[in-house]
Amino acid sequence: MRTSLDCVPCILRQALEAARRVSSDPLLHELFLREVLQWASEMDLDGPPPVLAQRIHGRLRELSGVEDPYRSEKDAQNRMALKLLPELKAKVESSRDPLGSAVRLAIAGNVIDLGVHGQIDEADLRRALRTALEEPLLGDLEVLRREAEKAQRILYLADNAGEIVLDYLLIEQLGPSRVTVGVRGAPVLNDATHADARNAGLDVMARVIDNGSDIPGTVLEDCSSAFRNAMDEADLILAKGQGNFETLSQESRNLFFLFKAKCRVIADHAQVPLGAHVVARPRACAFVAREVPPGRNP
Repeated sequence: MRTSLDCVPCILRQALEAARRVSSDPLLHELFLREVLQWASEMDLDGPPPVLAQRIHGRLRELSGVEDPYRSEKDAQNRMALKLLPELKAKVESSRDPLGSAVRLAIAGNVIDLGVHGQIDEADLRRALRTALEEPLLGDLEVLRREAEKAQRILYLADNAGEIVLDYLLIEQLGPSRVTVGVRGAPVLNDATHADARNAGLDVMARVIDNGSDIPGTVLEDCSSAFRNAMDEADLILAKGQGNFETLSQESRNLFFLFKAKCRVIADHAQVPLGAHVVARPRACAFVAREVPPGRNP
């Protein structure tokens, strides 16, 4: 997915918010934002937005000396989601469609995105979870179900901290023994790393690998050879979040994107309404938006 002009002001906002997160020094804020403005003027718009985000957050770590600027927020998000996990697990297990409910709740967790929302609290998360179970899901859940039933090796690409706790519910339904969970190779934004997978308990239920990259998405050219091999060997790939959609939407693999369309650019590219909960195939697979009503199979 190429970078839209509408992505540029969003990137600048995110950069300034990140600078203020790690320092109270207005001179550092100005220095950093001037660098980002220069990079934005020179960026390749044919590439996906997360590529510039990698450069921005890498530079911020250099200027601030803070290796993981979002670590405290990520820990708080994991604790928040873990607090809700037992009741959500009970909802899935008592559902008429456990897999469908787990898909919906995993997508609802995609609201925990500090690149889009500056702050998420428990009330926001509970509201997102309630909405996910009550509103239609766009996409073809039944195709995902059939592909999951026959897949022997599933690669599950995680997105954010906190959200990764809710991924536990879906991975449990998929069958953890055949699932490999992919996380970011280094800290960027509030994206999930190995530490967050451990906090979520995923490392004791499934194999966890990192992609060797600090791009808030999955750009294969920037990933490790071990991760690319895992992509090639997978029968089915589930990719969470907008960053993975932005960077993998032109792939022709057996791949499903699970995300909430949180910005107009993403919604338009996926051909869904803003705010929709989506199960989407890559564009090469001719995804067509189709509503799956809550509480029953289509």
